[in-house]
Amino acid sequence: MRKSIFKKLEAQELISNYNRLRKNLPPRLHKRVFIWDETFRESIKTPTVFLTYVEQVKLAKLMDDTGISMINVGFPALYEGEKHNVKKIVNETFKNAKLTASAHATKESIDACLECGIKEVTIEMPFNGLNLQNKLRITKEEALKKLVKSVEYTRKHNANVNFVLMDGSRTPIEDILTCFKAAANAGATKLVLADSVGFLRPLSMRYLMSKIRSELNEKIKEKIALSVHCHNAFGLATANTLAAVEEGVEYVHTCIAGFGERAGIAPFEEVVTALELLYNIDTGVDQGRIYRLAQTAEKAFALPIQFHKPIIGDAVFTHEIDQALEEMQSTPMLYEPFPPEIVGRSTSLFIGRNTGQALIQQLLETAGIRASPRQIDELFRRIKGPQESLDKGESQITFYQIKKLMKELQKGYTMSDFWRLVEQMTRQKPNLQDLKNKKKDSKK
Repeated sequence: MRKSIFKKLEAQELISNYNRLRKNLPPRLHKRVFIWDETFRESIKTPTVFLTYVEQVKLAKLMDDTGISMINVGFPALYEGEKHNVKKIVNETFKNAKLTASAHATKESIDACLECGIKEVTIEMPFNGLNLQNKLRITKEEALKKLVKSVEYTRKHNANVNFVLMDGSRTPIEDILTCFKAAANAGATKLVLADSVGFLRPLSMRYLMSKIRSELNEKIKEKIALSVHCHNAFGLATANTLAAVEEGVEYVHTCIAGFGERAGIAPFEEVVTALELLYNIDTGVDQGRIYRLAQTAEKAFALPIQFHKPIIGDAVFTHEIDQALEEMQSTPMLYEPFPPEIVGRSTSLFIGRNTGQALIQQLLETAGIRASPRQIDELFRRIKGPQESLDKGESQITFYQIKKLMKELQKGYTMSDFWRLVEQMTRQKPNLQDLKNKKKDSKK
């Protein structure tokens, strides 16, 4: 396999790679970027996704073997079952990865992490006006005091602290800096800017991270590492993550296959492959294990990976044979950006309905097979037959049945279903109008 990779890499001498031009390499790039996996933390926010402890351990061990630097193993304060699993997984042995767990900026939430034996707690809190008014319902001063108290409390219990500024991409820069400085001075060692609704453009991310770096004093910069958590609402999570790396970010949050809440966050395989091959940055990841890790996650999550998903999709290195067969076989880089073996894949060729009859005859002749015109016609008919005779209407019905089944598997209780169940169980009809009025009053 190594020989085939090297042979394919030789072809790179015949093409231009603008990614490697010195003027195109941002000056703040680190030689090493660390992968911080959020698959377990994000998965609990995906409707009805449930991982058994065995599935979680298997995935975590694979992540560890793959070379992922940090794994967020969940949110212990969420419920007792989650806490039980986190506690068990902390007692497992990991060679490469450090474990962290998430907590709100409250004593109870932090204690849940500490009781599990977590030595690195990730405290999450928003700080913009929208969240302060409608979620936390406290003042800016109260929020800041709460953050500092939480970080100091965690440090007193001999655990390291990471601080995630939720919805940081929609927070005024002066407030971001206020939060980050307060968290760092209280003892936090990693500061994470979260683009919680995936609202930034790459240029905006570069501006924001550049501003943060330039405004933090040297004393703080020496003892902290910057990190980002990018959601994929506009399909920009990978681009935004890479933009942050260009501005000196060292730790990047990813999820296997991009699985996560809503549209998910930056996909692990995209970020790692881009950093390694486009930026020549070491991530510590064994890229040859990427595909196996994705396949294991797909099975555990019972969520299909899109066929055209970059790096790990079934169709990414698959080519239908046409007149370019000889070139495809001898020089795959004519059609592929990198040797698929790098990420544990291989090139796959198939003969389909677009393969010409003349090419099929040429294939036979090359293989030393003599076939009569009649045999060629029959061979060609059999190749095309199954697809052309397929009842497309029937296949579409089957497709939508499968899609409906997948939706049912993923769907939890809607609010109307929930209240209907409450009514059945308690024999009491909920006064939904009172609930609406209470919400309005609380906002006032």
